[in-house]
Amino acid sequence: MRRICAAAAVAGMLILLTLSAWRNHTYPSKTEMEPEYVFSYAENQPEDYPTTLGAKYFAELVEERTNGRIRILVQPVGVLGSENKVIKQMQYGGIDFARVSLAQLAEYIPSLNVLQMPYLYTDSDHMWRVLDGEIGDAFLESVSADDVIGLSWYDAGARNFYNSVQPITCLEDLKGMRIRVQESDLAVDMVEALGATAIPIAYGDVYASLERQVVDGAENNWPSYEAMRHYEVAKYYTVDEHSRVPEMQICSAYTWQKLSPEDREIILECARESALYEREVWTQREEQSRSIAIENGTKVVELSAEEKKRFQNAVYGVYEKYCGDDMGLIEEILKEGS
Repeated sequence: MRRICAAAAVAGMLILLTLSAWRNHTYPSKTEMEPEYVFSYAENQPEDYPTTLGAKYFAELVEERTNGRIRILVQPVGVLGSENKVIKQMQYGGIDFARVSLAQLAEYIPSLNVLQMPYLYTDSDHMWRVLDGEIGDAFLESVSADDVIGLSWYDAGARNFYNSVQPITCLEDLKGMRIRVQESDLAVDMVEALGATAIPIAYGDVYASLERQVVDGAENNWPSYEAMRHYEVAKYYTVDEHSRVPEMQICSAYTWQKLSPEDREIILECARESALYEREVWTQREEQSRSIAIENGTKVVELSAEEKKRFQNAVYGVYEKYCGDDMGLIEEILKEGS
C-alpha cells in the first residue's frame, strides 16, 4: 500500500512539474535544440575587429532565422589558417564560410583585380554604389564559378600614405621616398608609378623599418596605422585613399549544395544585413583610430580633388598592365564617381 502511495505521489509531482513548466514556458526552445547543421567560419582578425564582429552578427542572424537549425561557429585570429589556405580548403569543403580580402581571392580569380585598382574610387560612397549595384552583383556571381559562393561585400577602409620626412601635399613630394608596401606586384608598381621607391616588407616589421629609417614611409588604413603605433615613427599621414580593397563573405560550394533553396535565401539575406552592420562598425573604428593618432601627434594632410586626380593619372599605366582586357569596365566604374 505504501509503495502504491509513493508511486502516486511521484506521479503527482511529475504532473505538477509538467504543468508548472508549461505555465512558465521552461521547455527547451527551438534555438536550444540540436542543430541540423553546424558550420565553420574562418576569420583571421581579432575578436573585436569590425570584420569579426560582422561575422558574429551574421552567425547570430542565421541561427535566429532558422530557429537554431543552422549554427555557424566563427573562428577568429586565424585559427583555421591564413586567408590563402582557407580559400583552398573551402574549394574542397574543408571550411564552410569565411571573410577574405579581395587581394587574396584575386589570386584564384584574376578578374577581381579590376575592383582593387589604385584610385579607382573617389570616395567610400562611390565604391558602395559600384559594389551594391549591377557591377558588384556580377562579380559576386562570377566568384561562384570557382567552388565558392559570393555572399556579400565587407568594408576594409582606405589605405593612405604616411611617412617620417615631410607632409605629402602633392605628387612631387613622393619622388625619391622609400615606401614600404605589401609583398605584391600591384603595390610595387603603383608606388613606382607615383615616383617613389617601393620596398616590400612584412607587416610585422614595418615599425622597426620606420624607426631605423630603412624606409621613409608606408601605407595602410587608419586602424592598422593606429593599432601598430606607427604614428610614433611616422607622424605625417596623407589621406589620398589610393587603395580601397573590399572584402567578401563567401561560402563553400560544397556547403551550399547541402542547403535547401529556402535556407540559401536566409543565408544571403543575413549576409547582406551583416555587411551593412560591419560597415557601420568599421566607420566607428576608423574614426576612433584617427582620433587616437591625432591625439598622439599625427599631422594629417587631406589631398584636394585636383591633386588626387594627378595621382590617379600617374597610375593609369597600372590599369592597363593588370586590366588590359577590362579597360571598358574600368572606365564604367570611374564614371560612377563623376
